[in-house]
Amino acid sequence: MPVRVGLLSFSSAERFVFSLCLLFGLGCSTPGVSTGGTTSVAQISVTLVGLAQTRLGQTTQFTATVANSSNQTVTWQANGVTGGSAATGTISTTGLYTPPTAIPAPNGITISAISAASATASASIAESIWNPVPTITSATATKAGSSSTYLVDVRGTGYVAGAQIQIGGSSMTTSLISSTELQANYAPATGVTAAVIGVGNPAPGASNTSSMNVQFLSVKASVTAASRLLDQATFGPTLSEIQHVQAIDLSGYLTEQFATPATILPDLSNPLPAQCAPSNPKPCEQSEWWAAAMTGPDQLRQRVALALSEMMVVSTNSISPYAVIPYQNLLTQDAFGNFATVMKDVTLSTAMGGYLNMLNSAKPATGQIANENYPRELMQLFTIGLNQLNRDGTPKLDSAGNMIPTYTQTQVQAFARAFTGWTYAATTGGIPSHYPNSTVNYDAPMAQVESYHDTTAKILLGGTTLPAGQTSAQDLDGALMNLFNHTNVAPFVCKQLIQHLVSSNPSPAYISRVASVFDDNGAGVRGDLKAVVTAILLDTEARAGDTDPTFNSGHLREPILYLTGVMRGLGFINTDATGYFGSLTNYSSALGESPYASPSVFNFFPPSYVIPGTNTNAPEFALENTATAILRLTQANQLVYSQISGFHVDLSATSALGLMAPNPGNLVDSLGIIFLHGQMPTAMRTAIVNHISTFTDPAQRVRVATYLVITSSQYKVEN
Repeated sequence: MPVRVGLLSFSSAERFVFSLCLLFGLGCSTPGVSTGGTTSVAQISVTLVGLAQTRLGQTTQFTATVANSSNQTVTWQANGVTGGSAATGTISTTGLYTPPTAIPAPNGITISAISAASATASASIAESIWNPVPTITSATATKAGSSSTYLVDVRGTGYVAGAQIQIGGSSMTTSLISSTELQANYAPATGVTAAVIGVGNPAPGASNTSSMNVQFLSVKASVTAASRLLDQATFGPTLSEIQHVQAIDLSGYLTEQFATPATILPDLSNPLPAQCAPSNPKPCEQSEWWAAAMTGPDQLRQRVALALSEMMVVSTNSISPYAVIPYQNLLTQDAFGNFATVMKDVTLSTAMGGYLNMLNSAKPATGQIANENYPRELMQLFTIGLNQLNRDGTPKLDSAGNMIPTYTQTQVQAFARAFTGWTYAATTGGIPSHYPNSTVNYDAPMAQVESYHDTTAKILLGGTTLPAGQTSAQDLDGALMNLFNHTNVAPFVCKQLIQHLVSSNPSPAYISRVASVFDDNGAGVRGDLKAVVTAILLDTEARAGDTDPTFNSGHLREPILYLTGVMRGLGFINTDATGYFGSLTNYSSALGESPYASPSVFNFFPPSYVIPGTNTNAPEFALENTATAILRLTQANQLVYSQISGFHVDLSATSALGLMAPNPGNLVDSLGIIFLHGQMPTAMRTAIVNHISTFTDPAQRVRVATYLVITSSQYKVEN
């Protein structure tokens, strides 16, 4: 430590030299004091201020002050590494420290600030990493049958190994399902119908949540009903989700999902993660999509957004991946809104504008036509289809028995002129100063430049006329409303949503019932997607299989849903240090599908695809052939042996399934609940039980049983 001489201070080294001078009677000067016309400079030092502990998921702001220098710039380090690292946490150039994703061993990080004015001047603080403060968002306690024990399921945030559910102030033996879910078994005293529940995280930084009440409830929905709904409404059922839906019933689950905030994908960072390059950001764009699909709490919203993205297609085969993130976010946010909003947001998105050429489409020169690509696909694929439809989706016929076209080439050209004059918005989100705007802006909707808009009159569907002299926005709104109010929209859109969520071949009556809800949600509102999704999932045809295992009206699992369904059902763990999910694309693309990489605007599989040699409309079978069928078997083998890059699936003897291996019947029944809605055919169950009983290794029993279930036709085709 420095010592003080009068109003000055000097270091221990300076003090030692000064003492020698005095001892031997030499002519010495006090440091910092003028002698013989020479002045020594006061030593530069650094003072560092900040909390000595940071909780996981939070940040700590450090402040450095440099004494005896006008240069206050410092270099920030964590454990001697400038900027820190994934293992130690990172620290920004402003001193904001973000801890690692897990507590390091040993627990201790040294945060340092080194003066830019003097490399020998620095200060450090020893930083401890604490567990997060847990929260509770919901808690349920359910039991089936006559058992007196309830399964308590708690959901929230910040749960870590050693976290304990607390009921009435007592800690329970608790299972950590994930960082957002805990479970425990509890037997309340006779007559007790409710209890106060909380969660406590262990040291370091031990902390408790605020408490909430939990009701002890009997099961409201069957295993089969809960599992089937989750298969239709999520990226794959899990045991805990099945139990949760059983507790709150199907309609309760939909209500809960409608209230869950949207998972918004972040803009691709700069610099990009190591797996990507600025010239090829697609892997990271896809990684963000996979992460939301696999882990997002808004599973129904994400599933509907997937359906919309496969109906209103854009593809990174033609547009920048940087444009896809905002497009996915708008579909996610609009998934439970109004279809009219979806139409407008899609129309003005730069992703769609770039993909189907509405971006920079200008009024045509005399005798020329405007770009027809977007208006043609908007009508043919996105809203009304080629031919007029009855409410039940069947085609209307003229007196000669022929189908009736919905639009003419002249009307395509009229819509094309209505959609002229749109380009990239200015970087501030406003109207650009020139057309076309050469400055790319993917984060804002397209903006209009009126001088490039065709202001002539346009005759649309049904004789509706957009008068001359209207602005770009007026023409666009008028054109979209002309389509939105067309009688085809309800059956055309609703049939495709049913195909994506429930059944390749919905009956005309099913389509008609849902289309009626599209036309009027019961409150006089047209196009209410929340009401439409509810009608689709709770319709008698969607729910018939809950009680009748012979009812057959499902659809082949497309590659994305096959992969997510198996991994979620088996309780995957992401093992990539950076949380990268993009490696999953390698596996789904081998089967012909990967996020936002459709080969054409007609999607990976068109909704009208019919299996050759049959009359069966089965869209996903467009991707099924000898090669992909064999590849699914290969991927199933990779899944059960935990060979999916960046992920781990625990099927060991000590896993949840492995502990059931001594009783093959229980093991197979558990797999049947997860993957076959508890409806495994008796002959199939007997064959699998008999086969795995020949193995003595518990882990091998689990792997073989799982493989046989997930490669079965009963799983490949979701019923």
